[in-house]
Amino acid sequence: MARMHSRKRGRSASSKPVSKTAPAWIQQSKEDVIALIEKFAKEDKTEAQMGAILRDQYGIPSVKAFLGKSISQVLEEKKLAGKYPSDLIDLIRKAMNMRKHLKENTRDQGNRTKLGHVESKIKRLVRYYRGKKLPKKWSYVPEEAALLVK
Repeated sequence: MARMHSRKRGRSASSKPVSKTAPAWIQQSKEDVIALIEKFAKEDKTEAQMGAILRDQYGIPSVKAFLGKSISQVLEEKKLAGKYPSDLIDLIRKAMNMRKHLKENTRDQGNRTKLGHVESKIKRLVRYYRGKKLPKKWSYVPEEAALLVK
């Protein structure tokens, strides 16, 4: 499949574990993993960072296969989930940094192009989350969205 913002086909990055069941060699219990997720949430880690830490340091290849629910579902049950989705916040943070760079480097046409790409991804995510995790009337305005990140 072709890439969204280039003319290349490319390769996919990482692949999910083949098995949908939890491996037998995991030493932690389900309660331990949930406690770790709570601890990481209190340290202000994102869901992606939590998954990477659990994979690299604790040897849990897939939290969803192990627990039967995703990290974000665990956070919602424990009332630790953020008000806005973390992938949207990360993209807004990226766009904010690109806008800051463009103020200092006004002739950077590559950055201007990529900023348009990032903002189109943000708008696509907003359409996906609107009514589910975002209010019905919420729209992306760069100046207002920058306040969410700070």
